[in-house]
Amino acid sequence: MPGAPLLSVIVLTKDEEKNLPHLLDSLEGLDAEVFVVDSGSSDRTVEIAKARGCRIYEHPFESYAKQLNWALQSLPLRGQWTMRMDADERLTPELARELGAKLPHLPEEVTGLLVKRQVHFWGRWIRHGGYYPTWLLRLWRTGEAVCEDRWMDEHMVLRRGRTLRLDHDIIDENHKGLTFWTDKHNRYADREVRDMLAIAERPSAGSLDDQAACRRWAKENLYARSPLFLRAFLYWAYRYFLRLGILDGVPGLVFHFLQGFWYRFLVDAKIYEKRWRQTRAEGWGPTAEHGTRRDVPP
Repeated sequence: MPGAPLLSVIVLTKDEEKNLPHLLDSLEGLDAEVFVVDSGSSDRTVEIAKARGCRIYEHPFESYAKQLNWALQSLPLRGQWTMRMDADERLTPELARELGAKLPHLPEEVTGLLVKRQVHFWGRWIRHGGYYPTWLLRLWRTGEAVCEDRWMDEHMVLRRGRTLRLDHDIIDENHKGLTFWTDKHNRYADREVRDMLAIAERPSAGSLDDQAACRRWAKENLYARSPLFLRAFLYWAYRYFLRLGILDGVPGLVFHFLQGFWYRFLVDAKIYEKRWRQTRAEGWGPTAEHGTRRDVPP
């Protein structure tokens, strides 16, 4: 299409005034159009996006996967390639240059590109604990990928073709502080509960890259079948000691404990509470006439 950009970037936002400028700065110099799909921001997110030349769309949020798939189906994407980015992510300068150099010359059978993600916490790159490199399918030929319909841990799935790995990284760094981080992960925990309880009946959406498929298998066949609460402790110990998260300093101590133990323990607590409430509703819990029969179902 004449005058079409090389790349269309989709960013889902809500109250991202502290993060969005860092992402938009990292896209400068790329032949890219940027679409911001906002779900009711009350801060300066939309104002910042408009001032930077982004195209703004508003749509109510149900889940990340549904919001992204709505964007893929509804936005007038003109780029040869589409890229998904979170507002608290940014491209390294090396990746931006790599995209500009490689995207116009890739063979037609390459329809997806994998990038490594660096997670930064309190200004420190979390290099250990199995957290790097994490490979993510973040770029695809426009129209050739769909997002899995999951509440959490959603991945892009290609309709056809093969993938290549890029040499350089994206950076994930939240600039909103720890209170926001913990509030966000509390909300994530509610979605994670839905996914964990639905593992048995969820159909596969398609093939994933090798690393994502391996992690998905381990989560659904090992972690999900392990005892509640104990599995959170074992996962944290594996990350922090066996995978050397201890080398990430004080930021790593906090990050690995909160993300690897507290968050997983919270998910298990919410699962336990959900099952306990169900048993109460089914008559297994305390009653005035018969006393407590049992706390959880057999």
